[in-house]
Amino acid sequence: MGTTGRRPGAYVCGIDAAMDVIGGKWKVLILWALHERPCRFGELRRELPGVTEKVLASHLREMEADGLVYREAYDEVPPRVEYSLTPRGVSLNAALEPLGAWGSANVLSPAPGQMREDDDVPLVTGAA
Repeated sequence: MGTTGRRPGAYVCGIDAAMDVIGGKWKVLILWALHERPCRFGELRRELPGVTEKVLASHLREMEADGLVYREAYDEVPPRVEYSLTPRGVSLNAALEPLGAWGSANVLSPAPGQMREDDDVPLVTGAA
């Protein structure tokens, strides 16, 4: 799959091109949600609190045009549409995993000496 026609101009580097494809707040979160399993539009909307229908629909169309998301419409009554990742979308998710690990380690981690709610802390006996 080559590049789509909606991205005019030359890119400075591969990261520039990749950021153009995943730019915005919601595209990476859509990729991550679809990594788990195919979803219907309403399921995606519930998994991404705060996204509007308009933005979600627009991003899904763009991601489909970029070859990241596959849209399957079933010939049923009522109509049913499911979204899933294409092999290209799966490979992009794999490329984003190290970035997610970096964010967990460097942004979500507490500063030295601070504890998070989910940290395992040894029980101190004899303390009042």
